[in-house]
Amino acid sequence: MEKDLVEYIAKSLVDDPAAVNVTVVEGEQSTVLELRVAPDDIGKVIGKHGRIAKAIRTVLQASAAKSGAHSVLEILD
Repeated sequence: MEKDLVEYIAKSLVDDPAAVNVTVVEGEQSTVLELRVAPDDIGKVIGKHGRIAKAIRTVLQASAAKSGAHSVLEILD
């Protein structure tokens, strides 16, 4: 569910939605979501001073907490 949420938000922000890729890495205590976008769109996902990235992480944490899990978002180049 969290993967779909992050993917939907990222596709809404970027110019090239086909390049959005979210990979889930299950850990012992948390789940890591790795977000990859086109190189031209990385700034749109991070935002000024990281505000958009922080907002996405906040929504992700709220969604994960609702299901009793812990999720972390990593934005990769």
